[in-house]
Amino acid sequence: MANHHKLIIVGSGPAGLTAALYAARANLSPVVFEGIQPGGQLTITTEVENFPAFPNGIMGPELMELFRQQAHKFGAVSVFADIVKVDFSERPFRLWTDKEVLTADAVIVATGASAKWLGIPSEIEYMGYGVSACATCDGFFFRNLEVVVVGGGDTAIEEATFLTKFASKVTIIHRRDMLRATKIMQDKAQRNPKIAFVWNSVIEEIMGKNEDGRKSVTGVRLKNLKTGESSILKTDGLFMGIGHKPNTEMFVGQLEMDPIGYLITKEGSTRTSVQGVFAAGDVADSTYRQAITAAGSGCKAAIDAERWLESQHD
Repeated sequence: MANHHKLIIVGSGPAGLTAALYAARANLSPVVFEGIQPGGQLTITTEVENFPAFPNGIMGPELMELFRQQAHKFGAVSVFADIVKVDFSERPFRLWTDKEVLTADAVIVATGASAKWLGIPSEIEYMGYGVSACATCDGFFFRNLEVVVVGGGDTAIEEATFLTKFASKVTIIHRRDMLRATKIMQDKAQRNPKIAFVWNSVIEEIMGKNEDGRKSVTGVRLKNLKTGESSILKTDGLFMGIGHKPNTEMFVGQLEMDPIGYLITKEGSTRTSVQGVFAAGDVADSTYRQAITAAGSGCKAAIDAERWLESQHD
């Protein structure tokens, strides 16, 4: 069967490509479907300073290209197409692209999670240049600067609290007049002298400048939802705190998930609710969401898949 593979990996961020590296070295001939965002979320990141072995930092797209090259060196194959549908009800598993149907003995799901964005054009323009969805990734760049966090739930409060380690001031902008975060998180934020609040407001536009090709954020235009008034708040950076959404829509009804949509794995492994299907990276991680933890789980998924495939021939 020409379209049959021993192992298909869906997704190509740090988890998917690390899984491909380990699987290729185990002679599993993995095929990686890279999807609509080859390289995952790191491809929309500018400088990465917290990935080990790069003391001077490295640009996100460059880092992911190195991941890809290393996996390819050992025989992994990349296909720049989307998997749009799966059927895990029987083996071999079936997966569809827009153009073909494939079968696989084992599958690693590494489709990641996407930060929720505001949906305004200016956030795309300044993404990676002062607009971020990861405080633990980018907070260091805002030492002694003022930043804004959007949101009112636990995610926003966690991001804001973390950012106070670096920023001189953190302003939380929320569309309501009270937070949705848990009481303990609210109390923590309200006691922090570095955190301020702007209520009943939304961001209409992110403002910035472009000097010699280097873009940076200078402020945000706010709209008060009660009065309709617009105002400008000066800031050096904007962090999204409105949550993440795991990219698991096509696995609904196929794999067990939590109420938000993160894939549930068996304790101490990357095994999902279907034997032969494994999950790696942010698609099953609502806690850490770091490139290094995604890569680590990709390694585990490849080893789990290799051992499972071996067990099928015993």
